Amino acid sequence: MEPIAHIRTCYGEKFGVPRQPGLVDEAWGELVFEPEFRNADAVRGLDGFSHVWLVFVFHQAVRDDWKPTVRPPRLGGNERIGVFASRSPFRPNPIGLSVVRLDEIDLDHPDGPVLKLRGVDLVDGTPILDIKPYIPYADSLPDAVGGYVTGAPESLTVVWKAENDAVSSDTSSLITATLAMDPRPAYKSADSEREYGCVIEGWNVRWTVRGAELLVLSCKKD
Repeated sequence: MEPIAHIRTCYGEKFGVPRQPGLVDEAWGELVFEPEFRNADAVRGLDGFSHVWLVFVFHQAVRDDWKPTVRPPRLGGNERIGVFASRSPFRPNPIGLSVVRLDEIDLDHPDGPVLKLRGVDLVDGTPILDIKPYIPYADSLPDAVGGYVTGAPESLTVVWKAENDAVSSDTSSLITATLAMDPRPAYKSADSEREYGCVIEGWNVRWTVRGAELLVLSCKKD
């Protein structure tokens, strides 16, 4: 299989990317088709759907081998479960599946048609293998059982200690919402002295966590 598109997103590196789609509604993406698939007819009718499924490649997690068990963050990063009982990117075939909100189909974009998306959980440059419309009556299963995953993760209170006058309000909201999801590795969550960093919308953000608060220490253009 060959990618039909790549996605441009606000996340410049995989650390800091939300662990699931839809957790950070401010997280934007622009899906840009490869030249041979830039055909408005291929997305005809898609504007009638509010959400789409993206089938993609975990291109930064490709390995020569695989392991049958992984350590999901939801279990503290120490307990192992089967890889097929997880959404870990480290899989025999590094393929992912995310449902995201479709804001707009930009037919006038120089690389159009371009899909404008929200709630993405993908790093910038992720290859896209396929797009499918989200169909509520078939895809929404309110009585489904989530195994060891019960409800959305708890969020942190984000406190800006750094000056953010140069950061737009939209970008500030994006950074705050992303960091509130606590991107730290689960097995290091007790390390309250460690300073972390990630790149969000071109800003290099440095931060640490103390108790239930995440403190933004600096925010500079990458």
